[in-house]
Amino acid sequence: MQGTATRERFEQAVLPHLDAAYSLARWLTRNDQDAQDVTQESFLRAFRFFDGYQGGNMRAWLLTIVRNTCYTWLHQNRPPESAVEFDEEIHSEEFSGSADPELQVLANADKATLQRALEELPEMFREVLVLREIEGMSYKEIADVASVSIGTVMSRLARARTRLREALLAAPGKEL
Repeated sequence: MQGTATRERFEQAVLPHLDAAYSLARWLTRNDQDAQDVTQESFLRAFRFFDGYQGGNMRAWLLTIVRNTCYTWLHQNRPPESAVEFDEEIHSEEFSGSADPELQVLANADKATLQRALEELPEMFREVLVLREIEGMSYKEIADVASVSIGTVMSRLARARTRLREALLAAPGKEL
């Protein structure tokens, strides 16, 4: 009976963070199927060690597991910093805003440019940028997840933003 109670507590505490876990895995692996596999493995690991969870920020605890699982998976399955080619079908989202076709084309082009620029960042920069700007985590939470100091988080974030800005400005059709 205790197994059922643990599973229910786990589901209540962890499942609300499923989207954040998948998002981080997706940005680190740069592939939908790999991200799904890593997310599933991460949740299995989180469940296995849930009884040892000491409280605190559940999201940060889970994303630490996702991060570590991603890097283990990447180390085992890909050469370091392997480049994944941008795939329009996988990486683009349908624009569902304005009825103006010209604005839709421009918005989709900007999304694709941003997506490519983010994916081209080195892992350590992409990681902190995703955790801060997409997941909305604090510097302290990112430091906990990445097992680095807050100063390192701030430094990596500044460098990531600079590299992203440079990549976006260097994109075709962009003026300085």
